[in-house]
Amino acid sequence: MITVSRSFLLGALIFVQSSVVMDAQAVRGVPALPGTQTVSPLTEARVSPLPSIEWTDEQRVVSELYAQTGDLGNAFSTMLRVPELAEVVYPFLKYTSYDSTLDPRHRELLILRVAWLTQNAYIWADHAQVAQEVGLDLADIYRIALGPGADWDDASEKLLLQFADELFRNSSVTDATWTTLSEKFDLYNMMDAVMTVAEFTTLSMLFNSLGVQPDSSATNRLPSDVPYSVVVPDREPPLTRPRIAPEEGDSLRVVRTIARHPEVFRTWGGNTSFVNRLSSLTPHDRELLILRIGWNCQAEYEWAKHVGTVGRARDHGLEPRWIAEGPESPRWEPWQVQLLTATDELFRDAVISDKTWKELSELYNTHQMMSIVMTVGTYRFVSMALNAFGVQLLPDDERFPVF
Repeated sequence: MITVSRSFLLGALIFVQSSVVMDAQAVRGVPALPGTQTVSPLTEARVSPLPSIEWTDEQRVVSELYAQTGDLGNAFSTMLRVPELAEVVYPFLKYTSYDSTLDPRHRELLILRVAWLTQNAYIWADHAQVAQEVGLDLADIYRIALGPGADWDDASEKLLLQFADELFRNSSVTDATWTTLSEKFDLYNMMDAVMTVAEFTTLSMLFNSLGVQPDSSATNRLPSDVPYSVVVPDREPPLTRPRIAPEEGDSLRVVRTIARHPEVFRTWGGNTSFVNRLSSLTPHDRELLILRIGWNCQAEYEWAKHVGTVGRARDHGLEPRWIAEGPESPRWEPWQVQLLTATDELFRDAVISDKTWKELSELYNTHQMMSIVMTVGTYRFVSMALNAFGVQLLPDDERFPVF
C-alpha cells in the first residue's frame, strides 16, 4: 500500500491551484511579460525639471539631502515637483546606489542591467559614469547591454546579470540561480541584490514615464546597436517555503523578513510611505493600482494583504476578481480602465504610453500622475521582493481567484 502524507497532498493542491492561476493569466489576456517588446525611450520630458529659481523653502531643504551625493540633475529636479516624494525616496536610493553590502562593481552591473532592461536613458547615462569610476571599462559596460549571454570571464558576474533578467521578467528568481548565487553571496548580499534590481526598476518606470532626459554633462548613452533581448527560463511555481525566514514576532511577515537586514529595514520604507500616506490619490485608486500590479507579478502575499486587512479593497468599492480580469472586464468605468491600462503598460513596457498618459492627464494633475506611476512602481518593487524572498501567506489569507 502506498501512503501519501497530508503535507504532500497540501503541497500538490497548492501547486495545482498555482498552475491554474498561471494558465488563467494566459487565457484572460494579462499583459505580456516585461521585456517582451522593445519600447523606445521618450526624447523629451512630459514633466519638466523644476528650475532652482522656482524652488520653495521646502524644496530647498530637500535639495540639501541630494547635494550630499552631488545628484542634483534632471531626475532630482523633476521629482522635486512633489517634494515629499523626493524626500522619502532619497534614503533608500542613496543606500542602493552607494552604501549597500554589494561590491561596487557588482552593484553597478545590476543597476546598468536594469537600465538596459527598462531602456532607461537617464539611469544608464548616470551610472555608466559611476561604473567607470569603480573599475568597469567601456567594453564591460557594453557587455552589460548584451546581457548574460555575452562572454564574461567572471561566472558570478554573468550570473548576476541572469539574476537581474529573471527578476525583471518573472518578478521572481529560479531556484537554480538563487542557490548558485547564494554560494558566493551572503544573506545581506542576496537581499541587497534583490532590492537593487527592484529599486531601479521602480525608478526606471518613474523616469521613463515622466520623460526624464540624461543630464547635459552625461556623455554615455544606451547602445543603439544591441538588439533588445531578454532570455530567461520560464517562471517556476510559487515558493511554498521562505528562502529568507522572517524574524519572530506578530507584525506582517514582509516586515519581519526585511528586518533580517537592519540597514535595508532602516531605509527601505520611503516609497511605500509616500504611496500609502503622502500620495494625493484616493484609497480606491491606490488599491486598484496595487492589486493590479500584484496580480500581474503574481505576488499572492501582496494580493492577500491588500484584499484583506492592509488595503481593504472591498471597503473602497473594489471587487478583487474584476481586478484580476483586467481592463477588458465590462464592469469598469472608462477612467478605471485607463488606470488598469497604465498599470499593465508599466508592467510590460516600464513606461505609460502616450495615449494613456494623455487620457489620464485630462483627469489627474501632475502630483497625481507622478503618484500613479510611483504606486505601480513601488508595488512592483514589493512584489519582486516578496516573490524572491518567498514570503508566505497565513492560512486564512484570501488567495488569488481561480477562473
